[in-house]
Amino acid sequence: MSRRFVEPALVLLVALALAPREARADHLTLCTAIDFCYCVNSDYRNAIAANVARVRELIARNKAEGRAIGYLSIPLSAAGGGSFAVNSDIATKTAQKVTARFGASATWVLNPGAEAGDKMNGASGADFMYMWTQILEGRAGLGEDFDFFYFAGPSDFASYFGLTGDGDLVRLESWFDNRSATDPAFKQVVDQGKLSKTGFRNYYGLRASVGFSYGSHDEWNIAHTINERRRGATDYGIANQLPIFFDGRPVTPGGYETPAAAGDVGRCVN
Repeated sequence: MSRRFVEPALVLLVALALAPREARADHLTLCTAIDFCYCVNSDYRNAIAANVARVRELIARNKAEGRAIGYLSIPLSAAGGGSFAVNSDIATKTAQKVTARFGASATWVLNPGAEAGDKMNGASGADFMYMWTQILEGRAGLGEDFDFFYFAGPSDFASYFGLTGDGDLVRLESWFDNRSATDPAFKQVVDQGKLSKTGFRNYYGLRASVGFSYGSHDEWNIAHTINERRRGATDYGIANQLPIFFDGRPVTPGGYETPAAAGDVGRCVN
């Protein structure tokens, strides 16, 4: 791999991303092949290792069948006013939409909402991102198991809610009321004060996309770093960067070279 030059903005980004976080006895700093470091709960180390191996095998089986492998980056947590249950459903629908776009016989999309493993309950964003970073970077740190990234944007969320650009916030209020009346689990979250109509309306009408997700910010930087490494690698180069889609469209050339603010990346405080 040829020597790479790092711009001052990227140096600042990395410095901020790797800033220490408060450490606890059960947490430790773990770093990946592309040097993304997270403050990870040691209780999840075995679960993370097992799921990395399982997902890699799942990817390998689909590759062996000739499919292009994509990764869906999409907000899943309720941070910012959203609903985890709704986001999980949107993730499923978006993965299906991307698969249909390229053809099910030729494409397999890794949906993190469906493949996080069954032993990660209670895990933090840093725990999950330590897992996904290992999967995304591949054993050589070149993202060799993947063929493209898909970052969910506003139109992906709008499609789920049937928004048309005419009275979207009002439509979301009606959607919220209907869901509250028909879904006891959803209503319980509302009654517990964990979700409000105003917060729900404003999140899905104004902010819902990877632009407001901690994990997706890290995933963008993972894609950026992998492609930076590919551009400097003799066997890859610019022509073999991993394609990146945002909101259904390919990003511009400069998008491949632009990092984002860090999300869950960060070392524990010693």
